Amino acid sequence: MSQCYILMLSVHGLIRGRDLELGRDADTGGQTLYVVELARALGRHPHVDRVDLLTRLVDDPQISPDYARGEEALGHNARLVRLPFGPRRYLRKETLWNHLDQMVDRTVSYMRQQGRLPDVIHSHYADAGYVGVQLSQLLGIPLIHTGHSLGRCKRQRMLAHGRKAQALERQFNFNRRIAAEEAVLAHAGLVVTSTPQESTEQYGLYESYQPGRATVIPPGTDTSRFAPPGKAPVTSEVARMVDRFLDAPRKPLILAICRPEVRKNLARLIAAYGESPRLRELANLAIVAGQRENIRTLDEDQAKVLTGLLLEVDRHDLWGHVALPKQHQSDDIPQLYRLAAARRGVFANPALTEPFGLTLIEAAASGLPIVATADGGPRDIVGNCENGILVDPLDTAAIAAALEAVLSDPRAWQRYSRRGIAGVARHYTWDAHVEKYLKAVGRMLRRSRKQMRRDLAAFRCHGATPLPFLQRMLVSDIDNTLIGDKAGLAQLHAVLHGSSRELGFGVATGRTLESTLRILKQWRVPMPDVLITSVGSEINYGRDLGPDAGWRNHIRHLWRRDAVEQALSGTPGLTLQPAENQREFKLSYNVDPEAMPPLHELHAMLRSHKLHARLIYSHQAHLDILPVRASKGHAVRYLAYKWGLPLRAFLVAGDSGNDEEMLLGDTLGVVVANHSPELESLRGLEQIYFSAAPYAAGILDGMRHYGFIAGAVNGEVP
Repeated sequence: MSQCYILMLSVHGLIRGRDLELGRDADTGGQTLYVVELARALGRHPHVDRVDLLTRLVDDPQISPDYARGEEALGHNARLVRLPFGPRRYLRKETLWNHLDQMVDRTVSYMRQQGRLPDVIHSHYADAGYVGVQLSQLLGIPLIHTGHSLGRCKRQRMLAHGRKAQALERQFNFNRRIAAEEAVLAHAGLVVTSTPQESTEQYGLYESYQPGRATVIPPGTDTSRFAPPGKAPVTSEVARMVDRFLDAPRKPLILAICRPEVRKNLARLIAAYGESPRLRELANLAIVAGQRENIRTLDEDQAKVLTGLLLEVDRHDLWGHVALPKQHQSDDIPQLYRLAAARRGVFANPALTEPFGLTLIEAAASGLPIVATADGGPRDIVGNCENGILVDPLDTAAIAAALEAVLSDPRAWQRYSRRGIAGVARHYTWDAHVEKYLKAVGRMLRRSRKQMRRDLAAFRCHGATPLPFLQRMLVSDIDNTLIGDKAGLAQLHAVLHGSSRELGFGVATGRTLESTLRILKQWRVPMPDVLITSVGSEINYGRDLGPDAGWRNHIRHLWRRDAVEQALSGTPGLTLQPAENQREFKLSYNVDPEAMPPLHELHAMLRSHKLHARLIYSHQAHLDILPVRASKGHAVRYLAYKWGLPLRAFLVAGDSGNDEEMLLGDTLGVVVANHSPELESLRGLEQIYFSAAPYAAGILDGMRHYGFIAGAVNGEVP
């Protein structure tokens, strides 16, 4: 494998290169540690010459100023890059969805500035997967994905615990998350999982999951940080953090470290301890569950878990036997493992489900035996390391019995400790992880090399005449936006005619090229510099109507038009439009909204036939089926990259659902007053202006709003 540039995407949480605030909230946990350590380990490898880990820049007085730094070195050939998108303040992951299109645009701009495209993109979690799919489709770069946790699994688990579906949707945006996960599984060339169970049982719940594209690569651990007692110290401050809660601090210590989540099953761990007189006699219990100043200020779910733990301690009268520290530093975690190991304790992870369990290999590397749930990662870890006991997390007595068995048998304790240290060194180092990772990446690149070369060549060498003198670009939908009012159109025409040659004009429409030319002539609209037609599946330039061959080659990927038409034949509520509305890269239907199945069912039906397509529904009357890489929004972004223009130099105007993607992101969006109800969901979003004027007058109003007529964009000259 030759030298490789890897672009990693991890959108949410608080990520920095040192003193990670693990457990601060539900978004700053094992994933943030994993991506930082993976970036570092990849950067050290001789076949990797660059790793960029992209995340969100957050400028918020409530958190450290570290997260507002644009760049941070992570080690040799690796750096952390923070891109601003969405509000400046810190947001939890469930509220980021409306801002992810802007991250796509910021990432494209960042890559253009680097003068080099990455060889692969690796997205982490569903939100980064959403970004990664768009970047991969737009630029023709292979995508790797790691889910870390999956929406279908989490929703099933919470419904099983009695939560209401509507309340869960409001809190977690499961529909958007699961749709993004389906899309990334349909597109990714490689899916990295931690365990066979995660690969088969959890990803297997998804219609788009393709087992042949998945590979199991267990995460690594930094054995320079996690080491047994004697090889590294335990400070008196860390010991006091735990001991101040305890009447007899020298007893063996049962240790649990995790975020305060229901699935971590901490209340049952306290119950197991409290209901066993023998266990209380043998050991103390310490639970390090996130960070808190005041439980009342935590989010609802975390506050409920921690309140429940305190009530459970009180119910069993465990004061003086249980430690619940409020604060800890990242560097305290290795010392906590060593403290428990030095006192001949045990690490407990009774989680209801555990995709992997990074804390288990950290504990094992520290010489601390484990008692863990017989689910997911722990089964593999104990199978490889033989360093503890697996239990049914719903069986309180079994949890207590396993803890007693380890604590009461010094020989067994010593055997588990030695095997854990050796097993981690054999199976779970970062060097071993990276070797497996790069072999899998090499196989993926070899499989797709011919296609990748065609895509990249098409994207970079499109053969069309560039438009180098344009500094700004107006791109408008035609029907009910550009046309519909002759007086407004005449005013807009006058402004365009009187503007400098630095202002370009384009149209983006669902019409075919022929139909576009007819309607523009009918309304006496001057020939645009660029025509994006057939809902973004075709691009042509200027008076000569030169086609962009590169765009055609780019969107051809995975498109099987005839098979899509056959799969949808006979679907209630769908009637094929006349032949003149059909194109090589577009299938168009008239719709009866009362009879047509929901879009997600149509997506599922196509996936069941292993078909890849984009569905665009507009005016509650039309449905267009396109290749996954085609859309009006993708076409605009393709042009921005091709011409070297920032997306803020594009003002886009529309009125209906098939304009939505084009309006989102870093472009300057204008929605005309006569818009369809489908676009109301965009009201209030950054850089989308809802004009009070209809048709072309609304476009002109938007140009004035953004200072676009005078050549300034929000007061700045592009």
